[in-house]
Amino acid sequence: MKEPLSEFVAAGPLPQRLGLTTALALSRRRRGRALLAVLGPGGQLIDSLAAMGAYDEPAVARALGWDADAVAARGRQLRHSEGRP
Repeated sequence: MKEPLSEFVAAGPLPQRLGLTTALALSRRRRGRALLAVLGPGGQLIDSLAAMGAYDEPAVARALGWDADAVAARGRQLRHSEGRP
């Protein structure tokens, strides 16, 4: 099964696919991140995109402060307290 970030990149046209694939590979290396930092906001965008890929793994997402199960439970509790289905 492909990870969602890979599916996202694969859905783009060829020039963007090549650029994103290269940028994401660079973002996984210390020197690559330093090189991407030269891009300013573009480098931040790649870092953010790479971080989004980590949210697909529940243990990693919880360590980053996102717990999907807790969010869903709060939503169910709120609907129940408001008398909604």
